[in-house]
Amino acid sequence: MSVPAIPDPRQLSIHDFTYELPAERIAPEPLPDRDQSRLLYYQGGTIHDQQFQDLPSLLPPSTLLVFNDTKVVRARLFAQKPTGGIVELFCLEPVAPHRAIEPAMQQTGSCVWKCLVGNGKRWKSGAVQLEFAVQGQSATLTAERVEHGEGYALIRFSWEPATLPFAEVLRAAGHLPLPPYLNRADTDVDAVRYQTVYAAHEGAVAAPTAGLHFSEAVLAELRARHISSARVTLHVGAGTFQPVKAAQMAEHPMHGEPISVTAATLRQLLAHLPAPIIPVGTTSLRTLESLYWLGAHLAQHPNNPVWHVRQWQPYEAATEVSAAEALTALLHHLEANGVEELHATTQLLIAPGYQFRLVRGLVTNFHQPESTLLLLVAALVGPTWRQIYEHALTHNYRFLSYGDSSLLLP
Repeated sequence: MSVPAIPDPRQLSIHDFTYELPAERIAPEPLPDRDQSRLLYYQGGTIHDQQFQDLPSLLPPSTLLVFNDTKVVRARLFAQKPTGGIVELFCLEPVAPHRAIEPAMQQTGSCVWKCLVGNGKRWKSGAVQLEFAVQGQSATLTAERVEHGEGYALIRFSWEPATLPFAEVLRAAGHLPLPPYLNRADTDVDAVRYQTVYAAHEGAVAAPTAGLHFSEAVLAELRARHISSARVTLHVGAGTFQPVKAAQMAEHPMHGEPISVTAATLRQLLAHLPAPIIPVGTTSLRTLESLYWLGAHLAQHPNNPVWHVRQWQPYEAATEVSAAEALTALLHHLEANGVEELHATTQLLIAPGYQFRLVRGLVTNFHQPESTLLLLVAALVGPTWRQIYEHALTHNYRFLSYGDSSLLLP
């Protein structure tokens, strides 16, 4: 499963992971039907052109397919200054009174979020407001900048009626945060299609796009073929669009994202070993591999749990803990503490040289040049990532968030 190790993945240059992506190959809109996208099927060095509807028949026997059930929030707000100018506020993560995303979404009355601010230079001081309607009733959102940071600001939001949860404020007043490279406003079509059909837990500011291809019909076909499935939650952050600017990967700060996994899912994963576990999307993959590192630490230090996976943790210390031992440690910890769900954060960066511990393949879209997502693909399939991407380009596959899909089985 692993590619040949290199001396130190931190010495990689992102410029070695690039390719020419013509603008016309970036899919600007979703196809009319989710499951009508194409599927590049890569298995053991061979490439086949398929349709996404073929996926259930192409998965290895006894596969456990793992989905990220995060739900995209309408995190872009366009508020008005007293002088009439517009300020864009892009909600990144909650700060107060809750830092965890799910209680923050249920907060009423007021809250503080870390935000990106568009047109902020013209917003010198004072409050900006946004009028909106909820169930036919007028409502008002007020935003005040309480602190400047490096490339962001802390924004205090307050609203009337104060009884509304912040999730409802965003649903009614906000816009979907489409990827910046689409360079267009969101539409009613995006409101449906920039969510997976199984999205359940609000908190992402970008979609787990590998899952956008799954229709109810494809999910039914998976069940008919007795393909098991499990759910994890990783709330995708805006850092997923963060370009790599460092000369070497060691200098690139990987963004952190919250993950949640139930004890029931841990039991599923544990019972499924050593059969194939295949994540849908890079976020599901990073969650699964992060579980290993959380559990490996816990197995070695049962009295000192750490619920954060550092960016370079897998490359700094060898461990002989097996996948089963790591998952068992996590499950035993939850059971001993009467807890049904694990909550953690991960900064895990998967690059060539990484040894995969849980996953045996990947369902994913085609990613941007010089991105950490492309590094992950290269870690999984090795140098043949170039062959895969050249094939996709020469055979007219659609790229990026609304583009076509691939099933990668190294």
